[in-house]
Amino acid sequence: MLEDLAIERHRAAIFRTDLSRPIRLAVEFEIINTKTTFFDYGCGHGGDLERLTSMEVESAGWDPYYKPDAPLVSADVVNLGYVLNVIEDTEERLESLQKAWKLTSKVLIVAAQVLVSSISSKNQVAYGDGVVTSRNTFQKYYEQGELKKYIDGSLEVDAVPVALGIYFVFRDEEEKENFRVEWYRSGVIAPRIRLATKKYEDCKHELKPLIKFYTKRGRLPVPGELEPEVEEKILLEFASIRRAFKVILQATDEAEWEAIAYRRSLDIQVYLALVQFEEERPRFSELPEKIRYDIKAFFGTYRDACEVADQKLFSLGQSQIIKAACKKSKVGKCTPAALYVHITALGELEPLLRIYEGCASRVFGRPEETTIVKLHIDQPRISYLYYPDFDTDAHPVLKASIVIDLKTFRIARGDYSKRKNPPILHRKETFVNPKYPQYEEFVQLTQQEVELGLYENPSDIGTYDGWQKCLEDNRVEIRGHQVYQIDGELGIGNG
Repeated sequence: MLEDLAIERHRAAIFRTDLSRPIRLAVEFEIINTKTTFFDYGCGHGGDLERLTSMEVESAGWDPYYKPDAPLVSADVVNLGYVLNVIEDTEERLESLQKAWKLTSKVLIVAAQVLVSSISSKNQVAYGDGVVTSRNTFQKYYEQGELKKYIDGSLEVDAVPVALGIYFVFRDEEEKENFRVEWYRSGVIAPRIRLATKKYEDCKHELKPLIKFYTKRGRLPVPGELEPEVEEKILLEFASIRRAFKVILQATDEAEWEAIAYRRSLDIQVYLALVQFEEERPRFSELPEKIRYDIKAFFGTYRDACEVADQKLFSLGQSQIIKAACKKSKVGKCTPAALYVHITALGELEPLLRIYEGCASRVFGRPEETTIVKLHIDQPRISYLYYPDFDTDAHPVLKASIVIDLKTFRIARGDYSKRKNPPILHRKETFVNPKYPQYEEFVQLTQQEVELGLYENPSDIGTYDGWQKCLEDNRVEIRGHQVYQIDGELGIGNG
């Protein structure tokens, strides 16, 4: 009888060799850092605690089986990682979520198993609202939207998706909006020093915080935005922030700073468009102060900023506009069916296409293993493709995919790891930008392959077997990112 089953929850805990996915993401987004305290509610074997402690993060944890006597303590960041899905009692499940939230001072991390395709096995038995596995553990498989609805309804919050099955729940609304803006920020680096003047060399320590601020926000700080002691030193030395920045301009390329400001203005457009798509857009007074300053600097008024964002958002309903944007994109590889972009180049797409991708990631987050993002042209879909050997394999094999339908918001996972003849990639340089570390190496490889005539029949080489046959027919082999003739000599494309 099912009611007589003794669920062994502790057997769901696994030993880890690295930080768990939710904690790794929290560290990457600086939600967890050396200035925050951390508590793991349901810590299992305690692997995350050990690793965070070694990173000098003040950490503690509790687990009903492995650390039942440990005290429940409040912390800045509390983790409820893959706990909800192993509790078969619905009342206890809710109680665990609410207790974890009560302990949270700043951010609660909630992670649970998400159903992305039908899960069926003769080793699983239906039980309550989940299943009992072959290990006699309980698993409740949520749908992504179902999980968010459960968190929001139970805690009266608006949980922010970070990845499939992973949410951050913020105590402070302003911090939540700041995080959302950061999520859509395109990556930039500070311009390098080209000609350091004596004034710059004498004051580079005082100027460093100003360089960091402008690189992040694309504008000069208003009074009070810098740390008081930093601002005081700058004013004593230069009399004004603007004069200090002129010294920086003299040592760098002004056009690079203008490009940073422009990219930042595009980030704000993407953020405002997706906030409107997701819910009622907040009033200007409800936005975090720094974002209000950003909007004033880039657009003048909130109304003007929203109009620009809305124009792009409403364009998504017209497939021909998306198609034209994909074909004109200076980033990525465009085919008749889709635009393919490496995850590192996603922020360099024009705002319309970033908003298009954001319609998926705003609900589900981006799968952390994503290598290539596929923006479908003829149907509203976004695919996240995983090529684990993208950097090291000249023609990496597709291992997995997650496809999100923007009409139904259903997700489907594709597993290619056991396929005998999986798809592979060519022309890797077309997916990345020229600043990618191995860009020139990718370009050189493609040139060799083109000169050897390996791309003359593109429909035949899209899969592993087809490509291997092409190499055999042309009596060449690839080692690393070089093409060699069968006799061991470099291919003619090497120059």
